[in-house]
Amino acid sequence: MIDLSAWDVYLVTDTILSKKRSNLEVVKAAVNGGVSAVQLREKLLSSRDFFFQGLEIRELLAEHNVPLIINDRIDLAIALDADGVHLGQSDLPLEIARRILGPDKIIGWSVNDLSQINQRSASLVDYFAISPVFFTSTKKDISAPWGTEGVAKARSITTVPLVGIGGIGLDNVSGAIRAGLDCVAVVSAIVSADDPFVATESLKRQVVKAKQIRTNGLNETMRL
Repeated sequence: MIDLSAWDVYLVTDTILSKKRSNLEVVKAAVNGGVSAVQLREKLLSSRDFFFQGLEIRELLAEHNVPLIINDRIDLAIALDADGVHLGQSDLPLEIARRILGPDKIIGWSVNDLSQINQRSASLVDYFAISPVFFTSTKKDISAPWGTEGVAKARSITTVPLVGIGGIGLDNVSGAIRAGLDCVAVVSAIVSADDPFVATESLKRQVVKAKQIRTNGLNETMRL
């Protein structure tokens, strides 16, 4: 069973932002940089092109034991035998997704406010995606940013792993992790970087350091 709380950096693909590099090229660099998971999100590809691109990426990730998550498309996740899917608020209901995929596949779910983090949803998902954590221009028509205070509130009401996405980079990732995130999902911070390998490695280093600071702080509080 995959321990999602041990994830650090989660890459979400986007060929439009990748400076003419292929998804496979970016994913290779991110894997070498220590990425914990990869989500294939290509809304403009045909199902056929998505499938064949997914096969290449799945093969690469399998060699490194890195999970492949498919955005939105449960049918393609099944066809590719991916490790799981990431769903949004307008996708299939969680109950139906879980029934189709079974208990062993990962289901991640984007949440826009605290009311969506409840006992029912927590029983059906493997991680909540706090979206957006900070302002981002990558996604349109999104709700107001959660900020670190919102992340801390989410952390206080669930033990389900929390993945943060939206506006996260080297300048704010530490605060987001220390507020309660288990992992950060990024698009442009890796995809648009001059060197995706260096970008991944740098983000991972910051996440690991912030987790250690948070853990040390909790341990110190428990001793008081």
